[in-house]
Amino acid sequence: MHYVIIGGVAAGMSAAMEIVRTDESAEITVLERGTDYSYGQCGLPYVVNGVVPSLDDVVARSVKTFREKYHMDARVNTEVTNIDVQDQKVKGIDTETKETIEVPYDRLLIASGSDPIVPDWEGVQLKGIHTLKTLRDTEGMMNDLTDNVKRVTIVGGGYVGLEMAESFKTLGKNVTLIQRGQQVAKIFDKDMAELIHEEAKKNDIELILGESVEAFLGKDRVEAVKTDKRSHETDFVLLAIGVQPNTSILKDTGIHMNEQGAIHVNAYMKTSIKNIYSAGDCATQYHIVKQLDDHIPLGTTANKQGRIAGANMAGNPLSFKGIVGTSIVKFFDLTLGRTGLSEREAKQLNLPYSIQTTKANSHAGYYPGGETLHIKLLYHTKTSELLGGQIIGKKDVDKRIDVLATALYNKMTIHQLLDLDLAYAPPYNGVWDPTQQMARKV
Repeated sequence: MHYVIIGGVAAGMSAAMEIVRTDESAEITVLERGTDYSYGQCGLPYVVNGVVPSLDDVVARSVKTFREKYHMDARVNTEVTNIDVQDQKVKGIDTETKETIEVPYDRLLIASGSDPIVPDWEGVQLKGIHTLKTLRDTEGMMNDLTDNVKRVTIVGGGYVGLEMAESFKTLGKNVTLIQRGQQVAKIFDKDMAELIHEEAKKNDIELILGESVEAFLGKDRVEAVKTDKRSHETDFVLLAIGVQPNTSILKDTGIHMNEQGAIHVNAYMKTSIKNIYSAGDCATQYHIVKQLDDHIPLGTTANKQGRIAGANMAGNPLSFKGIVGTSIVKFFDLTLGRTGLSEREAKQLNLPYSIQTTKANSHAGYYPGGETLHIKLLYHTKTSELLGGQIIGKKDVDKRIDVLATALYNKMTIHQLLDLDLAYAPPYNGVWDPTQQMARKV
């Protein structure tokens, strides 16, 4: 059996390793357009500011390892141009030699990931304007962050924008963040986002809200960002306005995709075309709370979907159970965690919902060192089933978000939180966990 995988990062190499474990006689060809395999993209902001010492530290396995230890035909600098679904062949080009390639497959995995969104703004090709997605992006950015760079502008207030705002500030740069909407981190509700705004201002991050970028000004290198209201002088720009599935090569294949270009897959990671699978940032994910296909590209999901795709391709039937939309990020002294639905999403789905909010101590009030947790829970007004949770604080956000994520996965009601046997000792919790305290009020 000849397996071909497009994409050599999270989903692609998780699938490849699962195929190796499942099918001892597998022939595996991986086509990667970049130069690097199997690295942790989520660690890149921490390489930029030196918290993680080297780019090598975020690489799980090298290209050489896949070739020599696992005997894969692991190619680099290979740009796929189209897929012949009738004859089951992948076609492309070696971007170094410019030679065309053609690789037949018995089973194909599309794990091509996503690309940073770069609008066609005037001046976007000027030097000093960067995106952050790959090891080479990170290397180029770090090389460009010389002592001459005093003012850094970030366009976009999502997770990458927030993480990089902290990273640049750690390096001693003056940081401006421009967000088109009226809040950063729009996956949080506005009342919770205010806490993020306060933390940004506390750390001297200049937030520019409600302005839309129109162009970049400069002769050879960027000198200013022009918005619909004014211009902001800068020495360096990071575009962090989101990502889009890297699926443009599929437009003539008949593979079903959603409006954003993410490939529709079933629970076994199969696409609408026989013998073609997909996983990771370029594929959809079933959302358990929404009960529909969604697209929330995260490294955790990519690795899970990749493993399941590889198992199914090699004949071991496994199913992907879905996501609940859990994510977490560090922003200076705060941890921002969320899972399930926000108010905006609940409204879009026309779900009747109720809200509980509270400020609680991270552990027993009489034990020193506690920090305030700001917690917001959404639950179905009629059934009391949990719909979502958002928690922001300095300490122990992660363990509460993981409890809520588990509760959402199991479709628990807010009342059933009271039945959970959660760990308690004064240095770690109160006798009633803050989430349980909220449940008692309903």
